[in-house]
Amino acid sequence: MITLKGEISKAPFGRTGDGKAVDIYTLRNDRGAEARLTNYGGILTSLKVPDKRGGTGDVVLGYDHLEGYLKASPYFGCLVGRYGNRIAKGRFILNGVVRTLAINNPPNMLHGGLRGFDKVVWDAKSSTTPDGPALELSYLSPDMEEGFPGNLSVKAVYTLTADNSLRLDFTATTDQDTIVNLTHHSYFNLAGRGDVLDHSAQINAERFTPVDSSLIPTGELKSVAGTPLDFRKLTRIGDRIEADDEQIKFGGGYDHNWVPDKALNKLEVVTRVTEPTSGRVLEVFSTLPGVQLYTGNFLDGTITGKGGWVYQRRNGFCVEPQFFPDSINQPKFPSTVLKPGEVWRHTIIYRFSTE
Repeated sequence: MITLKGEISKAPFGRTGDGKAVDIYTLRNDRGAEARLTNYGGILTSLKVPDKRGGTGDVVLGYDHLEGYLKASPYFGCLVGRYGNRIAKGRFILNGVVRTLAINNPPNMLHGGLRGFDKVVWDAKSSTTPDGPALELSYLSPDMEEGFPGNLSVKAVYTLTADNSLRLDFTATTDQDTIVNLTHHSYFNLAGRGDVLDHSAQINAERFTPVDSSLIPTGELKSVAGTPLDFRKLTRIGDRIEADDEQIKFGGGYDHNWVPDKALNKLEVVTRVTEPTSGRVLEVFSTLPGVQLYTGNFLDGTITGKGGWVYQRRNGFCVEPQFFPDSINQPKFPSTVLKPGEVWRHTIIYRFSTE
């Protein structure tokens, strides 16, 4: 006998500027966790998990209404694609053909271009499974959308599991050689308010990919030892975020890719974050070769989010498992090329607990 855990419900969430209907789905498990997801951009609008006192609170930044995401969103909670992070100067060569992309983060392309996967309405199908309530999102990205070759068929399945994990399983196929780098971009705050400087992080990585002043990797893999990017032991995020260090200055804080000490395609913990007041712990599992920690350095008080919270610098942090930034232009980095007949398949898990 199969026991189904949790429940999922659906409600209208508004319409896009071109009139497409958008829905919001609420996933609940039997331990009091709740995730709200919309098929616009695959955005996680709310994630409520327990704290050490037994209360439940929202741990992601975002908006109360669709209009906020349509008007101005620094990728709150979304699915990122076709290519997450940056591509230098919006240009790459594949099979001898130069491909030109939009420069939406001068002088580079960021997170898929002007209209990445965060700004499209995905087809949605909900279900209850033995692992928990699930939302399957699918999107067909047409050939040359945002300059990328090939018709890319993508599925992203969110599952809220019984152990208070939000699991995200990606698959993608193409009919032409193309490049793919899909990830998730929630801004977390385990305290539910304030900045994240008192959070502590551990990143299981001996190396990182240093960047230039435009946040493009130089191509080298550098040891974290003796740098402010050494998170091999649990370290308070605020301790070195203002360090007199070139990499910190380039990022305005942390906005870097680490290289986890694990094999590609092996699902392991890459990052652990704790917060003392709530007692919440976030463990991030991934099969991907890199992980980006971003500390909300570009939040600047111009966005009023959920419950009237004006988001200031470093009010949230992102942990984005990924292929390395600009991999297509860096021959020594893991390849992001996907060919016909292959399946791009990766998993990210955000697991919450208390201590």
